[in-house]
Amino acid sequence: MLRPVPARAGRNRRCGGTGVFPAAGAGSSGGLLGHAGGRGGDRDGGPPRFPEAPEGTDQIDAVPRRILLDINVIVTGVLVVLAAALGIVVVVLLTKKRTAEDLARASASKAEEVLQKARKEAENILKESTLQAKDYQLQVKLDFERETRDRKNEISQLEKRLLQKEDLLDRKTDALETRALEFGRKEKELADLSKKLEGQQAELQDTLRKARENLERIAGVTAEQAKNELVEMVADEARLEAGKKIRSMDEEFKEEASQKARKMISLAVQRYAADYVAEHVVTAVPLPSEEMKGRIIGREGRNIRAFEAATGIDVIIDDTPEAVILSGFNPVRREVARIALTRLVQDGRIHPARIEETVEKVAKEVEETIREAGEQALFDLGIHGVHADLVKLIGRLKYRTSYGQNIYT
Repeated sequence: MLRPVPARAGRNRRCGGTGVFPAAGAGSSGGLLGHAGGRGGDRDGGPPRFPEAPEGTDQIDAVPRRILLDINVIVTGVLVVLAAALGIVVVVLLTKKRTAEDLARASASKAEEVLQKARKEAENILKESTLQAKDYQLQVKLDFERETRDRKNEISQLEKRLLQKEDLLDRKTDALETRALEFGRKEKELADLSKKLEGQQAELQDTLRKARENLERIAGVTAEQAKNELVEMVADEARLEAGKKIRSMDEEFKEEASQKARKMISLAVQRYAADYVAEHVVTAVPLPSEEMKGRIIGREGRNIRAFEAATGIDVIIDDTPEAVILSGFNPVRREVARIALTRLVQDGRIHPARIEETVEKVAKEVEETIREAGEQALFDLGIHGVHADLVKLIGRLKYRTSYGQNIYT
């Protein structure tokens, strides 16, 4: 701050001024160098008066010294103010730095705390994920083992059923071979019988010759006449007997040969593994519900085995909803199996005895239907006097197809 400088004693008394500009005394209103209240001015404001040299020289030299002193004081004050401001700035900067460091430390501590918390959460999540993964892996393993076990059981059942069918087929093959041997034996017997008939015919010729000679000797008729009479008589009897015998044997062998040929063809077709048209060998039987499949199978498969043995048709029970498939190459047997199974499902009583009874009854009905169909076809064609076996063959055409069309219709 600026402070007033005291005037020198004895020199400035006349001027009556004190302070920064000593010429401005208490009773003056000039200023420095002639201004109102200034140094050397009169009270009345007239022109300045300069006293003698020695005294005026001291007063004039005091002005620049005071000015320089005031400037030094001002500069010092400014420097003090600047120093104070600089100190405040330094204090503020130091305070801000300390605050920033505190904030940085707090932020670092907070970040470390968040990082630790995140690490713990990550560890917990990792542990939980590991446990879930282990549980999922265990569940997948259990499901796979269960599915594998079920598959093995299914395969085992299929293998068992296949073995049973192979055993049945082997038994049928053995029976067929046995019957083939028997057929060969009977064929040989027929050849022997034919030779025997030839021998008997030779004997008959010899008998006829002797009889002719006797007749010629006794009756006195010509040989030609006796021959004609004897030949007619014996030939008719021999023809009748031989015809009866041959017809009987022919019908017997024909029936056996037909049955054996059908069985051989059936076995050959069953063993043939090539593709075939499914609609010609399978028939679908609708069911009221899926529970009926279990009743058709029966306990330990007794019902289905009894049905297959009675009809000669394979029963296929698969994933087809509310339906059972009947497979077989004989259309008549498939029709018998279809009607019998439909009646059993409607009746609800399914057991081996009931199955055999129903199949036998349906087989008779189908045979009657075949006979009626054959008779109707012959009647429509205007043909009469046809053998019963041929009528049945014509009636069987009702269940046969050729190139996708029914032969009968």
